[in-house]
Amino acid sequence: LVQLEESGGAPVQSGGSLRLSCAASTHIVSISCLAWFRQATGKEREGVAALASDGVTTYADSVKGRFSISPDGTKKMFYLQMNDLKPEDTARYYCAAIVGVDYCSGSLWERPYNYWGQGTQVTVSS
Repeated sequence: LVQLEESGGAPVQSGGSLRLSCAASTHIVSISCLAWFRQATGKEREGVAALASDGVTTYADSVKGRFSISPDGTKKMFYLQMNDLKPEDTARYYCAAIVGVDYCSGSLWERPYNYWGQGTQVTVSS
């Protein structure tokens, strides 16, 4: 059963842009909080952007000013706009969600999230 599904990953040159999408399965009524994580080969997974239930966004220092997380009006589709991509952004990107709570903060830690996608690969060449 697919809970979250990412799309939009692709090869891109340094300085380019991509928009990743995260779609929730139909049985998920609405998402309370959502975050994007990434894992490069040989490295631990890290949080890059998070969206709290009150709309507050949180970003890792490495992506501030370049990445932007946003929802659509249904709160079942979310995006990660990535601009000015760098080779060090190369990784598999995952979306993760907290479902069914009234309030949650936008955490960049994995533990609070109970739904995860399978990931989409972003490769940035120099």
